[in-house]
Amino acid sequence: MDDWRSAPQVFWTFLLPGTLWLALFFFAPLALVWLLSFGERTGPATIVVTWTLDNYRQAVDPLYLGLFWKSVWIAALSTAICVAIAFPVAVAVSFAEERHKPLLLMVVVLPFWTNLLVRTYAMIAVLRTNGYLNYLIEYLWIAAKTVADPLGIGSVFGDRYRPLEILYNDAAVVFGIVYVYLPFAVLPLYATLERLDRSLIEASLDLGASQLATFFRIVVPLAQPGIVSAVILVFVPALGTFLISDLLGGPDSQLLGNVIERQFKAANNVPLGAALSFLLLYATFAALALRAWLVGRQGRDV
Repeated sequence: MDDWRSAPQVFWTFLLPGTLWLALFFFAPLALVWLLSFGERTGPATIVVTWTLDNYRQAVDPLYLGLFWKSVWIAALSTAICVAIAFPVAVAVSFAEERHKPLLLMVVVLPFWTNLLVRTYAMIAVLRTNGYLNYLIEYLWIAAKTVADPLGIGSVFGDRYRPLEILYNDAAVVFGIVYVYLPFAVLPLYATLERLDRSLIEASLDLGASQLATFFRIVVPLAQPGIVSAVILVFVPALGTFLISDLLGGPDSQLLGNVIERQFKAANNVPLGAALSFLLLYATFAALALRAWLVGRQGRDV
């Protein structure tokens, strides 16, 4: 391939539109929020940038740090569940017949065709006390009790089914995050597995390894780039989510994203909201830098 210096006009023609778009609609607003994080409110709608660190001192208050670590825990748990579910789905799609792959991929990306707010409200209909999930569990409970009655052990199921309190708690938030961000884990895993050298799997099986051993010793290590991409694509947006926890969570299920949203809107404390936002962003950058350092170190050790 020719070096880009041999055709600089073509290079800049393709580079400039995307660069200008990012500069105007990503870096410029981000820089504005960063400046506001060093500001002070001098009136109801007036903020002066005085380069004060009071907003960051308030952002590291134990109350906010507790919400930060809770957000990290919820995001990490949701990411682990997403990857655990997405990996077998990606394997099934990548090893399916060629004529079935487009249909299976369409099923994976189909949720993207529906607005996030609509999908989250749909989860309320599924998880509420008289929702579809409780109806399904009640149906299974009645079926099990019907089978157990002739055996004389029907009493262990109780007299009647008591609906589970699934909505408005941390479990509902995790469920919602997994539901919304699962496609972000499936797609990079599928892209990695699709490029997998199938001869390595065949060689492992021919040499006497079981399918389970081949999966964990061959497929999983070779899919590591896809796993890392899936973790980043799910963990980063899940860390700052606020809509899912606002609709599906209860009073004790609020995350740092909800606090940031309230500081910008209800509390009208934009400097503190900006500082909390960048506290979250700094932590994300630190995690990405640590990952890059570990990957680089691993590459040097090989």
